[in-house]
Amino acid sequence: MRVGIAGYGLAGRVFHAPLLKGCGFEVASILTSNPERITQAKHDFPSAEIYSDVNPFLDSRLDLVVIASSNVAHLPQARAALERQIPTVVDKPMGRSVAEVKEMIELSEKRNTLLTTFFNRRWDSDSLTIKKLLSTGELGQPFRFDGRFERFRPERNLSSWRENLSPEDGGGLLLDLQSHLVSTALDYFGPAQLVSASVRSIRGGADDDVTLVLRHDSGVDSYLAASAVSGAPGPRVRLLGSKGALVINELDPQEDALRSGEIPHGGSWSKPMTSAALIHKGVEVFPVESISGNYATFYSLVRAAIENGSPAPVSLADALRVAEIIEEARAISVR
Repeated sequence: MRVGIAGYGLAGRVFHAPLLKGCGFEVASILTSNPERITQAKHDFPSAEIYSDVNPFLDSRLDLVVIASSNVAHLPQARAALERQIPTVVDKPMGRSVAEVKEMIELSEKRNTLLTTFFNRRWDSDSLTIKKLLSTGELGQPFRFDGRFERFRPERNLSSWRENLSPEDGGGLLLDLQSHLVSTALDYFGPAQLVSASVRSIRGGADDDVTLVLRHDSGVDSYLAASAVSGAPGPRVRLLGSKGALVINELDPQEDALRSGEIPHGGSWSKPMTSAALIHKGVEVFPVESISGNYATFYSLVRAAIENGSPAPVSLADALRVAEIIEEARAISVR
C-alpha cells in the first residue's frame, strides 16, 4: 500500500514514517520544501519521490495520505487529498478550529473517503493499562482522573512554530498536547462537558500552561494539565476509584524508541513498551502489571479500514468533540 507523507519534521519523520514502515506500508512520496528535511527524507527512504508541491505529490498514485505538516496546512492539504478520494490521516489536532474539522468531515462523507486523526496516545502503555483496570473493576467506581503532560522548559524555543505562533496559526499547548489529554479522557470515560479552563502564556509566545476540567456523564471528573513550565512535574496519570488509586509516573518508552530509530516491525515492538504502574490503597502500595503500548496498532487499524471497511482507529465524532472542547476552553478561559 503506497503512502505519501506530507511534512517531514518531528511528526512525519519520528512518528509516522517508522510506524508506517513497521506496518508494511511503502513510503512512496514525501512532501517537503525544507532542504534539511529533503536530505533526511532521501536518506531514510531512497526510493521515495520527494515533492515540494502538493498537487504532484497527491497525484503520485497514493493509497493513503498522512498529513504531518504544520497545523496551518492541515485543512488545505486534507481538502486536496479528500477531493481526490485518497484515504487520509491527519496528525493531531485535526484542525485549528471546529469549522476546519467540520469541513474535513463533511468532505470525507461527501467523497465517501476514509478520514481519521492521529490520537496515538490512546495506545500508550498507561492508556491501555487504565482501560484494563476499568474493565476489571479493581479500583472500584472511578471518580477522578488526573492526566498530565508537564515539562520544565523555562526558555521557549524561538525556532519552534508550536511555541511561538498564535492559536489562529496553530500554535500552543491547547491545540498540541491538550488534544491528546482530551482524546484519551473521552476514550476512557465517555462523553463529557467542559467545566473550566485556564489557558495561559507564561514565557510569552504561544500558550504554554493549560488546565482543563471535564465532567463525564459516567460520573468521572478529569483534570487535564499540559505545561512547559512545570518545575515539579506531577505523575503522568492518577486515577482515583472507590477501592484504590492507580498512579503512573512516566510515559512508556515508545517515543524514545522512535526517536532513536527503532521500528515496530510487523506492527509490534520486539520488546515491552510499558510504564511502571502502582496501585495505592492508603499506605499500601503495590505494582500492577502494565499493558505494553503499541502506536503501530493505529496504522494496523487504518489498513484494515481501507481494505475491509472496518471502523477507523479514531472516529470522526471523537475528533469533532475534541475540537469543540478545545475551542470552548479558549472561549471560557479564566485568563
